[in-house]
Amino acid sequence: MRTGLLLMPSRPATELADLAARAEALGYDDFWLADERFFREVYTVLGLAATRTTRIRLGPGVTDPYSRHAALTAMAIATLDEVTGGRAILGLGAGVSGFRELGIDAARSAVAMRESVELIRRLLAGQTVTQKGEQVSVDDGRLDFRPPRAAVPIYVASQREAGCRVAGRVADGAIMQGCVAAPLLQFFRRSVAEGARRAGRDPASVELVGRINVCIADDVRAARDVMRPTIVRSLAAQRPDFFTFTAAGLDVPAALRERLLRLAYTHDPTPLGELAPLVPDAFVDAVTLTGPPAVVATGVTRLARAGIGRLMVFPLAVDGNLVTTIERFQTDVMPAVRAALERS
Repeated sequence: MRTGLLLMPSRPATELADLAARAEALGYDDFWLADERFFREVYTVLGLAATRTTRIRLGPGVTDPYSRHAALTAMAIATLDEVTGGRAILGLGAGVSGFRELGIDAARSAVAMRESVELIRRLLAGQTVTQKGEQVSVDDGRLDFRPPRAAVPIYVASQREAGCRVAGRVADGAIMQGCVAAPLLQFFRRSVAEGARRAGRDPASVELVGRINVCIADDVRAARDVMRPTIVRSLAAQRPDFFTFTAAGLDVPAALRERLLRLAYTHDPTPLGELAPLVPDAFVDAVTLTGPPAVVATGVTRLARAGIGRLMVFPLAVDGNLVTTIERFQTDVMPAVRAALERS
């Protein structure tokens, strides 16, 4: 199983670049940086990270088809690929961050993602493109330089069936956040495979990536408590159906549901923390990997055996020091995972 580190651009750019270098030294294969409004600009930081690394792949995880036109994303990722010597990767999802502030209407996200991937691939191939799509259009557009690679790996991220099918249809890989519970894993694999088969592709050619929040700590309750605010944010982003959690067979408690319906999507820890005590343990366990190294390793091994080929680790820590989780995942968890997979 391949591993990647995902971070929010909430730290100084030099610190994020240092963490990319640390991730490379520890053995991570990918360094992903979220494209979030209004944080540090993703491609600037990735370019800086490129100067501190030599092997690890670098990319936005994820950007979206609304706040950036797909042609501009093609321009940015081709430039990053040039800067990194062919180490760029592109993660594309529906997005949510900053849309309210920017007045963005994220309509028909599956269509927007598909049309974006198709346009980006054509521009990276050096074509002059006129595309009149339902969501993404360009008129006689062409990059003013020759991209170093036409085949920059593109991953489509979604927790919804239509988005997962788009990944199977057009992407090199599919990303699903929180696909830990067995029903979510089954949904992910089935939806991606269906999209691939409809497009005449071999489902095995589409890499499955689990984007998982991870907290490694011997105190399981403390680790779960760290996760609860992130669950609140996920629930708020999925109103009103809370799809991921209902698909996992969970019912949102009435008291939590009522308050979630009044909560705007936010990274502000205060409102998230106020609702966090209402999040049941089962919700944490369904979508995260939390606890001592042996417990996390068992979860990772199960994901690998179920077909997840790459894990995108979003680290959290009881003491707030993310480096602890970043390091322990590679030094304490992955050796146990590799040993277990070798025995099977």
